[in-house]
Amino acid sequence: MTLGECLREIREGKEMTIADLAKLTGMTSSHISQIERDLASPSVSSLRKLAAALNVPVSSFFSHEEQNSGAVVRKDHRKKLKLPGAHTSYELLSPDFTKTVQMLLTRLEPGAHSSEEPMGHGGEECAYIIGGTVKFIIGGEKYTLHDGDSIYYKGQHPHKIINVGDSVVTIISAISPPGF
Repeated sequence: MTLGECLREIREGKEMTIADLAKLTGMTSSHISQIERDLASPSVSSLRKLAAALNVPVSSFFSHEEQNSGAVVRKDHRKKLKLPGAHTSYELLSPDFTKTVQMLLTRLEPGAHSSEEPMGHGGEECAYIIGGTVKFIIGGEKYTLHDGDSIYYKGQHPHKIINVGDSVVTIISAISPPGF
């Protein structure tokens, strides 16, 4: 299922019109319609606005090729989110969105960032860096982390991650309660 199909399914499931969603997000109806028809690719910031307006986590927009009802999530069956043309991708490592902890794998290409502006969410987060160097901006504070480093922070503090190195960086995060 594409991102646009996921968005439409969630919106219609909440008996909300595109115009209703536009009012809640500050986005235009035509832009939301283009996203739903996979004619436009939203930014991560736009996805967060859509998720907040629909009262769902951003991870609800991940592809749903196969539902993971058990405790095991096979690497070929993870829920994934990569926006067309984006230099950041996300994979859900936990089975679904109903657990108390959400595990997320994020890949950032060199120069890529997690969002245009620092954004917050509920809960707490711990992130572990694999390969490369990233800069975390959390509530105005800046932290440079390298391969093998980890960081813990309150999710409500607006945060942004930037790959400042020259190789792809993988980040494994635990978020509780699920907020992405």
